Amino acid sequence: MKSSVLIITCVCLVNEGNADNFDILIDTKENSIHRLDSLNILIYCSLLALTVLTIWIFKFRRVSWLNETGLAVIYGLIVGAIIRFCGKVSPSTHLHVEAEKSARYNDSLPPDNLYIHFPGILNVSAVTKDQIYAYKFHGQLIRNTNEIDLKATFDPEIFFNIILPSIIFYAGYSLKRKYFFRNLGTILTFAIVGTTLSSLFIGLLMYGFVQLRPNHTSFTFLDTLYFGALISPTDPLTILAIFNEKNVDVNLYALVFGESVLNDAVAIVLSGAIQNYAEYYSKTGDFETHAFLHALKDLCVIFFLSLNIGTFMGCATSLMTKFTRVREFPLLETCLFVLMSYSTFLIAEVLQLTGVVAVLFCGICQAHYTYNNLSEESRVRTKQLFELLNFIAENFTFCYIGVSMFSFEKHHFDAIFIIGGFICAALGRAVNVYPLSWLLNLGRKPKLPWNFQHMLFFAGLRGAMSFALAIRNTVSKERQTMLTCTSLIVINTVIFQGGAANYILNWLKIPTGGEDKPEQLTYQSIRTDAENPEQCNIIHQNTGAGTKKNDKAFLARVWGNFDSRYMKPLLTNSRPTLIETLPKCLTPLSRILTTTEQLTQSNQSRRIDSDSDLCIDDNSQEIRRNSINRVSIRLQDGYVASYKNYEQK
Repeated sequence: MKSSVLIITCVCLVNEGNADNFDILIDTKENSIHRLDSLNILIYCSLLALTVLTIWIFKFRRVSWLNETGLAVIYGLIVGAIIRFCGKVSPSTHLHVEAEKSARYNDSLPPDNLYIHFPGILNVSAVTKDQIYAYKFHGQLIRNTNEIDLKATFDPEIFFNIILPSIIFYAGYSLKRKYFFRNLGTILTFAIVGTTLSSLFIGLLMYGFVQLRPNHTSFTFLDTLYFGALISPTDPLTILAIFNEKNVDVNLYALVFGESVLNDAVAIVLSGAIQNYAEYYSKTGDFETHAFLHALKDLCVIFFLSLNIGTFMGCATSLMTKFTRVREFPLLETCLFVLMSYSTFLIAEVLQLTGVVAVLFCGICQAHYTYNNLSEESRVRTKQLFELLNFIAENFTFCYIGVSMFSFEKHHFDAIFIIGGFICAALGRAVNVYPLSWLLNLGRKPKLPWNFQHMLFFAGLRGAMSFALAIRNTVSKERQTMLTCTSLIVINTVIFQGGAANYILNWLKIPTGGEDKPEQLTYQSIRTDAENPEQCNIIHQNTGAGTKKNDKAFLARVWGNFDSRYMKPLLTNSRPTLIETLPKCLTPLSRILTTTEQLTQSNQSRRIDSDSDLCIDDNSQEIRRNSINRVSIRLQDGYVASYKNYEQK
């Protein structure tokens, strides 16, 4: 093994004057570091403010060739170049330390901390005599950098522990569950099967590309497979914004959004399984059957345990808000909601599971159940709070991607790998979309037309998740090359693909301008349709709001029936109650789980969320009725139709 030299950069700013007071020197150094930290934060705040103002100008002028995330990246690139080439070198001291051959530490990794003993006197102060100072491991020093370069580069764990949870939670919390469940089978196919196939395909193809490099032995098959896993997730934020603005077909919107939400979770589980394969199971690094089976088992176990933790925390929050009167104090209620949601991510990470999967499904459960129990003030506050956090986090991430291209010191440019990465990323997306669309069309009604498939392919922008996975480990040159390639792919897809989305939408003749009428239906009209379809057929023919039974996936219909009969009455104050739906032998238990509010309220007074009740079963024969209630439905022309629903015999 070659001897290695560990270079420690002492981030200590020292005054050149002779100071007698050691505490004054320390205060001066801390103030200098504080000013640099403040400057760093100010840079990113200014970038975000400039992005917001430019977005407003573009929206006001109806500019469609550049999007908000593309703007954030471009501004980040400009600021990063200024910091890199125009920044002044800070007066910091550098001490070169070489470990003795007899030093005992793990030869495969540098030490986490160095304890340097100064036997003499520093700065002519007796206080500093015979002292020991600790310096923390910062990482490999690639080139001489100024202090602002180092400060502009955040710890990668900030992305995983602070930024990503807010982005992923909002994706689940704002999910349009009706159309998600209606296309559940297709979304799961693209997100799970498609992302896995794409990862394997990119890994295999990239392994062929790296063989063309002069030093092709540096990349192993596991390295390229890991690259395939991190580059497969999509982040079509720009595409979805255009879809929402133009009122694109709701099913296409649900497919793009639903896949992007779930494939983030699948990608992070896949990357973890590949790392476990290399670290714990494989002995040679090549394909081994037993190691592959162990890694596959880990993938499934980690995914489903993380899913269960997220679901459990969401349901626990719902029960807290249902059986307590915390809703009388909206501020406390909102705090409880936010803390329980964020704790979900941390619990999963502490248990060595996947926090991204946990917080995603926690967000879905919070929206589906807990939202119904919140006070009106907390509903508005949580929706707006997480929307704001998501917007800031997303734009900060893209700003940082641009800045890091110049300020982050651990980039390694490899032309063959980068060109291969662009080609493989595009082909991997094609493998995800077109073969699976053909298979799905064999049994799907309505089928996915070609223009929808092309739009799904084009919506494969890369974003925050790919960058976060790439920047988490940049110790080796192979990982540094992956980071550089990933950053370039993200930048190009966001700026050029995102900017061309509007034109592609028109060129493919995707239907736009439609109104999402089913999304605007009230709870009562939905339950009326489910409880008495025969009397509602005439009304739905007039309103055009009728839905066919086959519009929803089979799993969605089964789950919807179970959810409306048991889960909703248990976790919210909705009707019918568990007293009406559970068997008579469980009446004592059902009375305990039913609140006074459920017993006293009528169906008409039930508070609703955006679309939580829109995925119930269409099969009216399986729904249990309660007492006679008069139901009114407002027609499009302003007339009101009413009738009495009755108990099914």
